[in-house]
Amino acid sequence: MSISYKKLWKLLIDRDMKKKDLREAAGISTASMAKLGKNENVNTEILLKVCKALNCDISDIMEIVNDDD
Repeated sequence: MSISYKKLWKLLIDRDMKKKDLREAAGISTASMAKLGKNENVNTEILLKVCKALNCDISDIMEIVNDDD
């Protein structure tokens, strides 16, 4: 099982935001943004900042998906 942030990228498209806009609004680093882009683990503090900036719930930006072997 792994984490997918596809919901986050769809939400940004719906809100006509770029990754840079989100990074600035949430006050997160480019390194954290890169980790999100690669579906890597990030600190829950980062996820909370993203949720606060987008005024959404954690389930609106990420999901757990099964790894297909």
